Amino acid sequence: MELDVLAIGAHPDDVELGCAGTVAKLVKLGYKVGILDLTEGELGTRGSRDIRAKEAETASKILGLSARENLHLPDGNIELNKENQIKLIRVIRKYKPKILLSPHWHDRHPDHSHAHHLSQHAWFYSGLVNIKTTFDGINQKPWRPYHYFNYMMKYEFIPSFIVDISDVYDVRQKAVRAYKSQFYNPQSKDPETLLSKKSFLEFIDTRAKFYGQMIGVKYGDPMFSAKPFGVNDLFDLKIMKG
Repeated sequence: MELDVLAIGAHPDDVELGCAGTVAKLVKLGYKVGILDLTEGELGTRGSRDIRAKEAETASKILGLSARENLHLPDGNIELNKENQIKLIRVIRKYKPKILLSPHWHDRHPDHSHAHHLSQHAWFYSGLVNIKTTFDGINQKPWRPYHYFNYMMKYEFIPSFIVDISDVYDVRQKAVRAYKSQFYNPQSKDPETLLSKKSFLEFIDTRAKFYGQMIGVKYGDPMFSAKPFGVNDLFDLKIMKG
């Protein structure tokens, strides 16, 4: 199966936190979207491998994903090496996505930064004929997605564009809250983390409203592009009046 978009995250819930609105919007528009989690999030203070896997499955159904995989790299050790590049290249060539989504390189969590660099390297090298990979014993053909965009995690950046996610914000909310082990729960006996504080989801909502306001809509997902891209009609742009 080929995908239109493959979103890559370091941990289960990263894509949901960073760009679930964009994913839901793409699915609503009829595109085939998949998520690749690089690790199982086993170093997380709350939850477990099994719990987070079940939460990811629930979130996938809510978002209407066409595919979701886990690369099973070690949490806290997403190395930029040839072995990991080949693993990721194999997935890119398997699904042949036209666009990759990955975290921005400047972030609080080192895994997010490492996930960005691994994704960017794999994006480029997946298009080289002389890098050989196989899937199910069959030689894969080179494939380089047309482009990649970076979504926002903890640290902010000046966005290249903002996706209007107002009409799918309820889906985005449900997908994020599928990770019950990670977020605010007064009944939980797990240690408190940045994500489990009551204010964290409020912060995420406020930021989506802020970026939505920047383009004159209710909610928005900020995105960064490493290179410029063109438009055919200036009146297709969603710009806040005044």
